[in-house]
Amino acid sequence: MTIAAPRIPVLDEQICFALYSASRAITARYRDLLDPLGLTYPQYLVLLVLWESGPVSVTGLGDRLNLDSGTLSPLLRRMETAGLVSRNRLTQDERRVRVSLTESGSALRHYATNINDVVCAATGVELDDLQSLREQITLLAEHVRASK
Repeated sequence: MTIAAPRIPVLDEQICFALYSASRAITARYRDLLDPLGLTYPQYLVLLVLWESGPVSVTGLGDRLNLDSGTLSPLLRRMETAGLVSRNRLTQDERRVRVSLTESGSALRHYATNINDVVCAATGVELDDLQSLREQITLLAEHVRASK
């Protein structure tokens, strides 16, 4: 009887590599568009949340972006130094910090309005298909997080 040798994983067959490669390519495209605005991709993500929802707690922001406070705090500190956001402790609970847009942070929304369209066009994929793909990737991430 012959025992089959274990199959060696192939890089191009890995979902993790396909997602990683796509993420790097898309993030690089965003970087090209955000550099003239003086923004990094993570800063842009923070601004997206604030433009959408208004002031939010650091905890809420971390939950929304799937970032821990160790990553988020230095990012917010740099954004505050750049005059894009303000951070204020809540008077009713000084352990909680609320992040708000400044006028400069709000004004950047005008300059960022076409970024999503440019990135979507760069994918070469129709908008309906991109929305479906986003939903599938979101579901995939939720399933993986729940499987721990």
